[in-house]
Amino acid sequence: MKKIINILFIITGIAFISSCKDTLEAPTKSSLDESVIFSTPSLAEGAIAGVIQSFAETNSYRGRFLVYYGINTDAEVYNSLKSVDDDKARLSNYNTNVNNSQMNTNDNVWAKLYEGIERANLAIRGLRTYGHVESNPQLAQILGEMLTLRAVVYSDLVKAWGDVPARFEPVTSATAYLPRSDRDVIYKQLLVDLDSAANLLPWPNETSTTTSVERVNKAFAKGMRARIALAAGGYGQRPDGIRLSNDPDLAREKMYTIAKNECLDIIQSGKLHLLGFEELFKTLNQETGKAGLESMWEIPFSEGRGRVIFDLGVKHTTTDKYTGQAKGGTNGPNPIMFYEYDKDDVRRDVTCVPYEWTSGVQVPTNLNKWYFGKYRYEWMSRRVTSTNDDGLNWLYMRYADVLLMAAEAINELDGPTAAAPYLKQVRDRAFPNNPEKVAQYMSEVTADKPTFFNAIVNERALEFTGEMLRKSDLIRWNLLSAKLNEAKTKLQQLENRQGQYADLPAKIYYKTAADGETVQIYGLNHGDTDAQGASLGYTSNKSWKLSSDGDVVTYWDALFRRNPDTQQYWPIWQTFLDSSNGMLNNNGYNF
Repeated sequence: MKKIINILFIITGIAFISSCKDTLEAPTKSSLDESVIFSTPSLAEGAIAGVIQSFAETNSYRGRFLVYYGINTDAEVYNSLKSVDDDKARLSNYNTNVNNSQMNTNDNVWAKLYEGIERANLAIRGLRTYGHVESNPQLAQILGEMLTLRAVVYSDLVKAWGDVPARFEPVTSATAYLPRSDRDVIYKQLLVDLDSAANLLPWPNETSTTTSVERVNKAFAKGMRARIALAAGGYGQRPDGIRLSNDPDLAREKMYTIAKNECLDIIQSGKLHLLGFEELFKTLNQETGKAGLESMWEIPFSEGRGRVIFDLGVKHTTTDKYTGQAKGGTNGPNPIMFYEYDKDDVRRDVTCVPYEWTSGVQVPTNLNKWYFGKYRYEWMSRRVTSTNDDGLNWLYMRYADVLLMAAEAINELDGPTAAAPYLKQVRDRAFPNNPEKVAQYMSEVTADKPTFFNAIVNERALEFTGEMLRKSDLIRWNLLSAKLNEAKTKLQQLENRQGQYADLPAKIYYKTAADGETVQIYGLNHGDTDAQGASLGYTSNKSWKLSSDGDVVTYWDALFRRNPDTQQYWPIWQTFLDSSNGMLNNNGYNF
């Protein structure tokens, strides 16, 4: 159903944008004049599709942003990172430039996000002018959706580029060219907008349009407000260095208070809950789309759009009964991540997959190429037939994020004892068969505020690896460079079986199970030995290493090429500098 609805919405959205352009250029009214569109719910719905279309364009979220922004952290890596001078690798290794061939085009994600903003601006103006939203709940909800979607776009612009032009009204001849704005201006507007949006939107399943995770609702608007508050109150690279905001309106305590209150509103509403960890991602891959579970909002892709499994899933080197496209694995977990999990943590084997599929059979990869197991063709309820896209929605926010944001904010404001119940819910889900281990862990991490904060830093990596939240988390905590350097040291130790990795064997041992497709592997766990592996009767073995013959750059040196703290953001690409009438530049950002 969602695929048909999306197509209809997009058609409506295109008509809406065209009619708005005509309206701006000519005074003649028609049945699709702004005053008609934005006073008629069935027509105003098209505005939502207009913005979503900008998310789904070839070089927008679908093809570039989801794949390359957020990669190369202590949790996630570009799987071809050793090709350090390739422009794809340079988007991730903190060494890109304004002429990057993957991005320096006039239709890439920068352009598409501002296209989405313009479409949202037109709709927000129209709804506020003609919608009578105070007496029309349908149009009020659409206004809330527009405000929320615009906040999503701006949040990701700031996340990727730092200070960007602030454009909260439709373009006029006087505002066609704008300089970068201080991100604090944008953050403050988004916090106001999302507060308004939450008052306009229903909770999940309260209306017929909020039964699907493809439509935003009150819970998601509040969750976005909490996420933005934490970013606004956190650190970030600015032209004068890495620092907190100087704006008293964005003071750290105020931002933590907003995050705490919004998260508690969501939690206390009882409208969402945690699923089993594997169940959560099977539900995503099976495309049920039901609101009121753990998923709070997903970027909707039609079957012929979107590259989630295509780039972020378990790789299939050949077509088989599960997929008609041989794709997956552009990115994967940082190899150290598997060893960050406790062996009893059910998240480990869902998140970190050490095999790929060839001719319908699982085959081990290498230590330097893991896959995110959260996205799998074999978990889908349909077989992907497109050669270019898979159509799986992007899970943008989920309830576990709300619990961990609540724990972080409450620890900062009220201390670890008050914060502990929210972290514990996430740990309970991770260790469903070992409550004693959870109890012991919670008693240790609640010793004091800094200890609990460090637990949150670690927990967010364990919970969200593969979901592209880690880089922005590390930036706002001012831990990006520290964690990347720590990861570099751990990778060297892992390769040499030193330190915490000293009890790992040099090889893995494997065979195909009786079902004819599942691989069984020995040698991945602490305490496994080569002697034991050789004695178990496995049919094959292989060296388990990060290095390969002919490496020009070591794996750990490829993780980042310049100081990450001077390269927290992408540059504004040259094509947009050239077309900005001299208003845009990258001054102060070390490109």
